[in-house]
Amino acid sequence: MDALPVFDRFSIWSTSVDLGVTSAAALADARVILDGVLVEVEQAASRFRPNTEIFDLNASAGTGPFQASPMLFDLVAHSVHAAHVTSGACDPTVADSLIALGYDRDYGALLDEGTIDSTHIRPSPGVSGIVLNADQLTIELPDGVHLDLGATAKARAADIAAEGIHAQLSVGVVVDIGGDLRVAGPAPVDGWMIGIADEPKDAEVRGHDGDAQEVVSISKGALATSSSVVRHWNRSDTRHHHVIDPSTGWSVETPFRMVTISAGTCVEANAFSTAAIVWGEDALFEIPQRSLVARLVRHDGTIERLGGWPLPETEGGIA
Repeated sequence: MDALPVFDRFSIWSTSVDLGVTSAAALADARVILDGVLVEVEQAASRFRPNTEIFDLNASAGTGPFQASPMLFDLVAHSVHAAHVTSGACDPTVADSLIALGYDRDYGALLDEGTIDSTHIRPSPGVSGIVLNADQLTIELPDGVHLDLGATAKARAADIAAEGIHAQLSVGVVVDIGGDLRVAGPAPVDGWMIGIADEPKDAEVRGHDGDAQEVVSISKGALATSSSVVRHWNRSDTRHHHVIDPSTGWSVETPFRMVTISAGTCVEANAFSTAAIVWGEDALFEIPQRSLVARLVRHDGTIERLGGWPLPETEGGIA
């Protein structure tokens, strides 16, 4: 009989992290690998920690090439790619709008107070002027272009960690960082059972527990969930959330409170789950055009299933 997978759960970045492996003997070493990835990603890309690389990169805008670490270069390159494949809907150049709207510190430290100077809210400049030199590991930002990697860095961390744990320990693994979930290596015999909650908590695709309304099995690839209702705050007596419409600079008005996407990598899944929130009703056209599997929850609780997402009574596999 196959041994049951074992799990570890902890918190970071104001969200929860779930780590599962198919061998109990590998769990401690897997946690060390995951912790190392999380530290490296945070030092490269966190807007909410002092002395991180992203601050220096943003300060360099308009001054020429910036010498990046391999991790920061990787994260920025993936964020630029995400913008391209989503036709600009998942855009890392929304940093100035997020800050102007009040998301200027770790979400757990946000306060519902203060006002907004709307003159600082404007359409995002987009990624077309960003110059990446893979040979030299340099990044050049045009004047006035500043990056927020929140839409992709967490997902990329899940990809790197899952791939690294499988490669180094030769075990099956699942890594879920606040709803950005990636599996690698051999899955349990019935796959990794993932619970999907209609009322997201930390935009998280949860494990098979009491909060789940649906359960799906995943044996390869990734799932990512984006939400327009979880990370929110008030400024100028108005509620705002962290998914920005690049065409306006404001929190997007969307018919969907939660979108979950299945894709080959977590970065890809996250890019399209974020884009679907931005696309709104157009997501019902855009997602099938890209042959993606998706579950979209409207604000009234109505669920749209696309690309073969199973009905809840089937508890089917999606990857």
